[in-house]
Amino acid sequence: MDLNKLVRKNIQQMKPYSSARDEYKDLQTDMVFLDANENPFDSSLNRYPDPQQTALKAIISKQKEVASDQILLGNGSDEVLDLIFRAFCEPNQDSILTLPPTYGMYEVLANLNAIENIQVPLNSDFQIEVDSILEHIKPTTKLLFICSPNNPSGNTVDRTAVERLLKDFKGLVVIDEAYIDFTEESSWIQWLNVYPNLIVTQTLSKAYGLAGIRLGICYASKEIIAVLNKIKPPYNINTLTQEAALKALHNKEVVSDQIASIINERNRLNKALETYPFIKKLYPSEANFILIKVDDANKRYDELIKNGIVVRNRSSQSHCENCLRITVGTPSENTQLLTLLKTLK
Repeated sequence: MDLNKLVRKNIQQMKPYSSARDEYKDLQTDMVFLDANENPFDSSLNRYPDPQQTALKAIISKQKEVASDQILLGNGSDEVLDLIFRAFCEPNQDSILTLPPTYGMYEVLANLNAIENIQVPLNSDFQIEVDSILEHIKPTTKLLFICSPNNPSGNTVDRTAVERLLKDFKGLVVIDEAYIDFTEESSWIQWLNVYPNLIVTQTLSKAYGLAGIRLGICYASKEIIAVLNKIKPPYNINTLTQEAALKALHNKEVVSDQIASIINERNRLNKALETYPFIKKLYPSEANFILIKVDDANKRYDELIKNGIVVRNRSSQSHCENCLRITVGTPSENTQLLTLLKTLK
């Protein structure tokens, strides 16, 4: 892979914006700060946040065993994904490849950035068809998106198949690991230094219970991260988000306990759901949700809504006809769901 051939020419030539806090970084020193046109009156939030999120990256680097210069933080994973599009895909010229059913924002971002989206559906077991993918790749195809564990199916993607794509595809392979904390499979970040075309995205929205702060994480080679840093907004991660993320990362025991509870409840739901006659199939899940096939998804969805429980109807997705996606809740929420399901005819 030649990264220079993948980066858009205008991105190669541009100079990144240099903020006041990029030029003078040490906010802890006893200085009079008159450089950033901030309100001088202390409200604890009157100063701009660290544009490089130095403290946050340091703890992520230590916990994940990835160098800080191989980490980029975004305002949710969606900003990270959008930056990847804008750095590498020329509008109205380049293409990406996605594997439906999968996370819908890949297609949205392709449309937003005027990029062709080549779709190669997963097979009926929600696994990737490598030969078909390689056949559909064009000279203009810059990015390949793989969600593992996959949304909405919940399964991890076969590692041998992914390795083959990393070796044979000349563009960038983006592996979305939003649900990686709920599986025993190891993260692909361990392979960053083996495959220079590998990008891994993660989030604090799921396992860390911080969907409201919007923090996405991108891991890649330092060269790829340097490209993305050129185009990211200077203060994209606000002070409150950085503080909340640091607190959560310093309290891994709480996160670990919640992950264990979710996995235990996922197992409990799986066993119980097998007993309901209108549930036709349970798909194996390594995420914090379960995909089920029912007799009539619209009917069952409406019944749940009328009784105060909201799930997701995924029937419009490939291989997901009459399928509902159920997020694993607290023990009491899951008991409420199971109790209600017993009453449905």
